Amino acid sequence: MTTDPSGIITDVNKQMEALTGCTRDELIGAPFKNYFTDPERAEAGINRVLSEKKVTNYELTARARDGKETVVSYNATTFYDRDRTLQGVFAAARDITERKRLDLALQETNVELENAKLAAEAANLAKSDFLSSMSHELRTPLNAILGFAQLIETGTPVPTPPQKRSIDQILQAGWYLLELINEILDLALIESGKLSLSPEPMALNDVMRECRAMIEPQAHKRGIQVTFPSFEIAYFVKADRTRVKQVLINLLSNAIKYNRVSGTVVVSYTARSTERVRISIEDSGDGLSAAKLAQLFQPFNRLGKEAGVEEGTGIGLVVCKRLTELMGGVIGVESTVGAGSVFWIELNLTAAPQLAATEPITLVAEQVQADVPLRTLLYVEDNPANLMLVEDLIARRTDLRLLSATDGNRGVELARSTQPDVILMDINLPGISGLEALRILADDPTTAHIPVIALSANAMSRDIEKGLAAGFFSYLTKPIKVGEFMETLDTALKTARAKATARS
Repeated sequence: MTTDPSGIITDVNKQMEALTGCTRDELIGAPFKNYFTDPERAEAGINRVLSEKKVTNYELTARARDGKETVVSYNATTFYDRDRTLQGVFAAARDITERKRLDLALQETNVELENAKLAAEAANLAKSDFLSSMSHELRTPLNAILGFAQLIETGTPVPTPPQKRSIDQILQAGWYLLELINEILDLALIESGKLSLSPEPMALNDVMRECRAMIEPQAHKRGIQVTFPSFEIAYFVKADRTRVKQVLINLLSNAIKYNRVSGTVVVSYTARSTERVRISIEDSGDGLSAAKLAQLFQPFNRLGKEAGVEEGTGIGLVVCKRLTELMGGVIGVESTVGAGSVFWIELNLTAAPQLAATEPITLVAEQVQADVPLRTLLYVEDNPANLMLVEDLIARRTDLRLLSATDGNRGVELARSTQPDVILMDINLPGISGLEALRILADDPTTAHIPVIALSANAMSRDIEKGLAAGFFSYLTKPIKVGEFMETLDTALKTARAKATARS
């Protein structure tokens, strides 16, 4: 089809006649726009060709004399005579009705798939929320069961042998149930995206020493020899200290639990590159077949050990895998039937914690009068490297003494017993979080007046806003900026002194 510059049809082919149901004579001389469902859009298409010299894939819907509609892809260009004088527009249209129908069907399918996906995600989230809620609710009666069973066990008169056997069964089942609840809660938090991690530089050797102290009694009880590395190389990894310890303890416990009599467990480090370190835990157990390895990280799958004497939930390895991956790491296993297994995790290496300031550090403490006692700073932090850093900073001040606690519960106890002037609090702590510890301190009249400063690797703006909204005096992020740290500390000390004066 061709039109003149004003959009009047000057010629058509047989396909245009078939499309419109009109003869060539009827079409020539008629406005182009009259044969489309949206005349204004058709006219705009002609004007666009005239201004831009061409148009491609411009969709229009043609309407025939009998009312039949056909979606077409309109492509057009201007044409000229030999003197380069504009003569009009040459247009070609391709029937895309079937393609549009398929596109619409595909769009509807995609909408259905998206709705199904959203429904599945909502169901999964609801399941995780339910598990999380139920796990917490189950703790209350379980606390009473374990508490009163222990009171009976240690009470007077001493239980008779038959009674002792019954109490032992109650306690054994109770502690196992608590382990199951804790693992279900961890898995539910991970799947719902509510698990809070605090990745920061941590000394792998320090965590491994703690794991060694915790695991060796279990190994000795079962006659298993556990060998740890010499810790000659100081590796620092960027991870959540509490969760790394949880993963390692789980893997070590499994290596001992599913070992042979008088077996061995060997722990080793291997630097895989300048960016990764692998921690391997090798046992001398029965090993796993290829079929069992394929099922290894499935929830509640104990690989045929359900009927054995060893208790287990089948959740621990699933939690280990999810936690390791959330920390940017990888977990894996290599096994030979009859020879044992090697479980390993790889974590990202990082530099040791250090001060963020690059300028020379000069600390100026206030003049301390002879009759004025030192003021006390309590630091609640489970990472020894971070604790050592703050110890070195406070050691340069003559007006302060430092107390420390490595978990939230102990921090609350020390705050109540020592009444420090200021508290420095990490957010992610063993036992209870820094936010929960802050709430307990704020609700206690004996500690509510103490300024609590957050010092955390959780440095997102939403983390800071959440911390300040919870009631922290200030929220500092790691790595420590010396000037900001000291200025905030001095401000908190002045606030504490003003509150003490007001109370007196």
